[in-house]
Amino acid sequence: MLTNYRVLVGSLGIWVCTGCAIDPVDPSPTELEVQAFKTHATPPPPPPPHVDFPDDTGTVTTSGAIDTHNPFFLSLGTNQRACVTCHVADQAWTITPEGVADRFNKSNGTDALFRTNDGSVSPTADVSTLSAKRAAYSMLLNRAVIRVGLPIPANAEFKLADVDDPYGFASADELSLFRRPLPTTNLRFLSARMWDTREADLTQQAIDATLGHAQATGVNAQQMASIVTFETGIYTAQTKDKVAGDLTKGTTAGSAPLVNLPFFIGINDPFGGNPNGDAFNPNAFTLFDSYAPPPVPKTGAADLQRYAIYRGQQIFNTRPITITGVAGLNDLPGLETIDGTCSTCHDVPNVGNHSVPLAIDIGLTTAARRTPDMPLYTLENLTTHERIQTTDPGKALITGKWADINKFKAPILRGVVARPPYFHNGLAADLDAAVDFYNTRFGLGLSPQEHDDLVAFLQAL
Repeated sequence: MLTNYRVLVGSLGIWVCTGCAIDPVDPSPTELEVQAFKTHATPPPPPPPHVDFPDDTGTVTTSGAIDTHNPFFLSLGTNQRACVTCHVADQAWTITPEGVADRFNKSNGTDALFRTNDGSVSPTADVSTLSAKRAAYSMLLNRAVIRVGLPIPANAEFKLADVDDPYGFASADELSLFRRPLPTTNLRFLSARMWDTREADLTQQAIDATLGHAQATGVNAQQMASIVTFETGIYTAQTKDKVAGDLTKGTTAGSAPLVNLPFFIGINDPFGGNPNGDAFNPNAFTLFDSYAPPPVPKTGAADLQRYAIYRGQQIFNTRPITITGVAGLNDLPGLETIDGTCSTCHDVPNVGNHSVPLAIDIGLTTAARRTPDMPLYTLENLTTHERIQTTDPGKALITGKWADINKFKAPILRGVVARPPYFHNGLAADLDAAVDFYNTRFGLGLSPQEHDDLVAFLQAL
């Protein structure tokens, strides 16, 4: 008989249900309390604090403590910028054209985002009038891209043979590269940092961002460490869909499960990079398994949307893709073709980036896809004199290697619907356009319904 039950479990540090009251006259424990005592049960960890933000298709949620006193939110440089200037919570911790336009209109282009060191089409752009500012910050306004200025490396296997820059600035000393700010959330799952994989770790990334984007004259090591702690403590994912409803009900979707989701470098790598030797599982996403339609499907709008999300997940995991001509992938195992799926490149389970540092060329920067607002660079191999035209040489500007031209990493997919446009250069205005790109590039042959199902799945991440 457990007459001193409460004292006993308290001394053992064993949890009991605080809502299960015991009559002071009858100290007999409830069945739940007895079971807790017998098994030394401990409670599940409390859900992390979270903040919800509306987006075009529902609600995106960030789990984790958002401490606005963290240096992430403080101006540490000379131009009024902070990390949060380009990494905004309600835009899934990046920026969107809609958000950029709102800030421009409210401030007449004086918001800290609008600075010529990297926000304008060139560092020499005219910003003397409001109309001049609109032109100077057009790439930021239209694509939510920041200009990254990088030189041709001194040891490069190639040279800049020609440049067609609509803004009249770029040269071999500083190419103008227009890239989306990557989201500063879900960072625990990163295998590579920055689109071109150039940063060794998140601390160095914070240092370089503070010195570059914020134009600081120096950095404080404690502040940099604090920024990294904040960034790696927040997780973001879609939690509600305007049609399907609560995406977390009966699923493992949403931001809270990400906090404890297993991850290590090489997890589920399709090319043998798993340090445990485990085989690749193409079923990288299992979030919406419970949305599989029953033998007699329901016909309500919410149910139909859930079935579409499930079908999209199945397409992502299992739709055969004959992968050809992808530098960094086909040449990795030396195969002209690879029989893959979407999860071949987005393999981290229920996250969707690559689990090892892998930069690949899927054809986003070719001259054929160049739009008039993008510079075009002609690079020449110093040995073979072969030429390549590109809007962004990617990883090659870090390594100097001809083979790395046009290579970029795959980003994390969770919370993707809240942060358009897509790809490193904002080429796809929305998820429809992103799916269309893959459908065309890899000949997926998606039917209209399959296209819509895949979009529905991506929207639910």
